[in-house]
Amino acid sequence: MAKIGFIGTGIMGLPMAQNLQKAGHQIFVSTHHDAAPAALVEAGAIGLGNPKEVAQEAEFIIVMVPDTPQVEDVLFRKDGIAEGVGPNKVVIDMSSISPTATKTFAEKIKATGAQYLDAPVSGGEVGAKAATLSIMVGGCPNTFERALPLLQAMGKNITRVGGNGDGQTAKVANQIIVALNIQAVAEALLFAAKNGADPAKVREALMGGFASSRILEVHGERMVKGTFDPGFRISLHQKDLNLALAGARELGLNLPNTANAQQVFSTCAAIGGSNWDHSGLIKGLEHMANFSIRKD
Repeated sequence: MAKIGFIGTGIMGLPMAQNLQKAGHQIFVSTHHDAAPAALVEAGAIGLGNPKEVAQEAEFIIVMVPDTPQVEDVLFRKDGIAEGVGPNKVVIDMSSISPTATKTFAEKIKATGAQYLDAPVSGGEVGAKAATLSIMVGGCPNTFERALPLLQAMGKNITRVGGNGDGQTAKVANQIIVALNIQAVAEALLFAAKNGADPAKVREALMGGFASSRILEVHGERMVKGTFDPGFRISLHQKDLNLALAGARELGLNLPNTANAQQVFSTCAAIGGSNWDHSGLIKGLEHMANFSIRKD
């Protein structure tokens, strides 16, 4: 049994922490913003006053918060994680944040004597609950091996990509692929429906061919039914594409399709859809077309 600090128990973090509990690990959570979730406490989690206290008690400290500023805050605030770690401790950031900032955070944590892994995830709430997340890891091989049993309690496809920052780079690449696939499915269903075909039947037909994909299966069904409760919020996917586009500028790259997908997400946000599931991208296209694929 490992002692694990877990900071960030939202849509993704809560089921991830619960899966660690099911694997027999002791969980510590910080109550510096909110009370410890009842579901974790009932299963034996211990709430402590701030991230520093969590880091002092735990051997591994997992961070799962929305964006780069929140990671920086829990790491380096007064009474933050950095004040409570030292030799033999491992900080694992499973948030999706800037690869560049990650490299800086890793160096500052390693200066305390602790080790650092960036380990962002893909698979959404469904994968978090089922412990089938894909986990992309950056960090030294020995630290990765040490943390692997914990990662295996939360995910299935676990890959050490390279050094610190490389896990976050892989996650940004993942989010580019997911966004462009969502847009491809949305445009195809919109085209089919506008041309008079039943989008549900078109989706069914395409599931048997080369166009078949997990996005078509899961998000295509959401688009047809109009069920856009997150899931993974559009606002968070916008954040990830911002990371991609900012990184592309730094590297002198042009990512035209990524930029276009971001514009459609921005249309969704402008019509009140920031908190829709990212499959709701189709509603941005529908808005521009003044046409819905759903009869309602």
